[in-house]
Amino acid sequence: MSYHSIFRHDAFLDKVIIVTGGGSGIGRCTAHELASLGAQVIITGRKPEKLDTVAEEISSDGGKALGLVCDIRDEAQVKDTIAKVIEQFGKIDGLVNNAGGQFPSALESISANGFDAVVRNNLNGTFLMMREAYNQWMAKHGGSMVNMTADMWGGMPGMGHSGAARSGVDNLTKTASVEWAKSGVRVNAVSPGWIMSSGMDTYQGDFAKFVIPSLSGNVPLKRMGTESEVSSAICYLLSDAAAFVSGVTLRIDGAASLGTRMYPLSDAKNSHSYNGFHRAFIPDVLKPKEEQDQSCQPQTEDSPREESQL
Repeated sequence: MSYHSIFRHDAFLDKVIIVTGGGSGIGRCTAHELASLGAQVIITGRKPEKLDTVAEEISSDGGKALGLVCDIRDEAQVKDTIAKVIEQFGKIDGLVNNAGGQFPSALESISANGFDAVVRNNLNGTFLMMREAYNQWMAKHGGSMVNMTADMWGGMPGMGHSGAARSGVDNLTKTASVEWAKSGVRVNAVSPGWIMSSGMDTYQGDFAKFVIPSLSGNVPLKRMGTESEVSSAICYLLSDAAAFVSGVTLRIDGAASLGTRMYPLSDAKNSHSYNGFHRAFIPDVLKPKEEQDQSCQPQTEDSPREESQL
């Protein structure tokens, strides 16, 4: 059994594409889909065991993947990683800036270190990967980038640090799309809403117990999205079909970022999920209590949860 993508099986044949944060969640799913469509995928992250697991999954499914350990917050590591990819594969056709993380907290409780950690992870790291991919390869050869933002259009109460960083990524995407068009580089972004991703299992306490299970009720389509629904949007933006699309941030949120609290949401009908990922699973936090995994350990606010997207 392999990934059931809606795209042509050779849509990314012989393309070399980097997916940051490819060891779990949306990044893992995107790496699988791109590999199933013929791409040589390079997945990056901070934990080699996660990268090795995903690379082995892709290989066993008949795809091509390589894991490279890289902390996107570290400028030297980013420069070295981009150089290694070019040296080994001869080019970079696409970059998916998926890596990121945050922790729930009210603004008044976020320390300077905690705020800085999230901004460095979500905004600075995205910029460093973009700059190096452009300077080392795409400036002369063209290419496509897709960045990860979030549903921050109405602010992000409870995650103000992430909202500030993700808003920055949105503006950075627009700026780069104008500045780098001269080189034939397209830069777009996706803005997932509430997605059933493994990243949900990194949250603890009341946020995991009460907030996450209630999210679908606040979506006009009355459900959460799947990792596949984000991955397919990323693949479209990377593909030749989007050759005249640049500077766009595509919302993937079931219209949750629209409307007002004054407009009551009715029960929805005929809303069906798309899930092409044959290795997808339901996050523990969304399973019945008796099935939930209690092994996760809480993290401090100074350590943003890696590669998790809400």
